[in-house]
Amino acid sequence: MADKPKPRSEKDIEADLSATRDRLARTVDQLTFRASPAELKRRQLEKLKAKLNEIALDAEGQPRLDRLASALGGVSGVALVLGFARRLFHKR
Repeated sequence: MADKPKPRSEKDIEADLSATRDRLARTVDQLTFRASPAELKRRQLEKLKAKLNEIALDAEGQPRLDRLASALGGVSGVALVLGFARRLFHKR
């Protein structure tokens, strides 16, 4: 026959419950920290900065002038189009 596990004492059960409560409390604290708006904002800003650095800088950390010139050209093009549209549609 299979051996029956010996019954656990009340102290053993209470110790297990206490340990489980402590682990659960730590887990809840970690989840609360990770889901806090400040932490979410910090992580998103960190990702955005890394992505912008990846786009604007080369491997040595020098600016990628070709991409920066393209971006500047695009911004100035949009500004010109908006300026012409304003003159065209907002005549006095």
